[in-house]
Amino acid sequence: MTAVGPGAEALPPALRAKGLDTIDGAFAYQGGEDLVKTHLGTRRRTRVHVTDAEGRTRPLYLKRYGPERWAARLRRRWTYGRWCSPAAVELANIRAARQAGLPTMQEVLFAEEPVSLSRGGRSFLIVTAVPGDALERSLEGFLARHEADDAAARLTRRLADCVRKLHAAGYAHRDLYSSHIFLHEHQGDLELYLIDLARMFSPRWRRFRWRVKDLAQIKHSMPAAWVAGHWEAFLSAYCKGGDRAAIRRYNRAIDRKAAAIRRHSLRKRRRQAAQRPPA
Repeated sequence: MTAVGPGAEALPPALRAKGLDTIDGAFAYQGGEDLVKTHLGTRRRTRVHVTDAEGRTRPLYLKRYGPERWAARLRRRWTYGRWCSPAAVELANIRAARQAGLPTMQEVLFAEEPVSLSRGGRSFLIVTAVPGDALERSLEGFLARHEADDAAARLTRRLADCVRKLHAAGYAHRDLYSSHIFLHEHQGDLELYLIDLARMFSPRWRRFRWRVKDLAQIKHSMPAAWVAGHWEAFLSAYCKGGDRAAIRRYNRAIDRKAAAIRRHSLRKRRRQAAQRPPA
């Protein structure tokens, strides 16, 4: 077991009590609430509630990664420049995001088995929850509550700043949908948190392409009211008020990518409907 996160010293005893202090224990654990999601392969995500040394009950997320095929290991070696487990990649990405000034979850525990071309062992990571709720669920209500003030404009500027910091640090998220950006309102202020950093990476080439993909995922997944009222301000803030030609270039590329995402999502829904058994 490796305690890796700020404040993690208050939690390992509670995790040991649940058997979550070893790889064998983590993979044998049957408690908590499994978060079902399609296409996870050998991955498994579980919400676990633990009581820390100060008597507070806290939600944590246990992310377990089973052994992978050699092609997946080789692809990760090519992408990240080293042999590493999926949990190790996510741990490094959490730290990199925080180093770039992006609020995100805190890492608590991490362990992995050796990884090479010939073998890929199990790994797991335990992280804290972030406050607030995903923009996917919370933004429409937020916009309705703040019709008469400038909160939506402040959120838009904060979101642009968040994405710009990510890209300026040389990273692409690759899953930058509104379900992975959390909004936390507290005492009149607001904060945005990035989650689901497992696929974040630093592209060696074609950085514009990867930035456009992130931005298109945001535009595709945000409520229509926000896109209609705030997208231009968001992109202008992201470009730091750059020249109009650059903003138009981004807009054209983003719209093409967003259209491709819509087509892919539609095909996916149709396949799922066709596979669904008749009522």
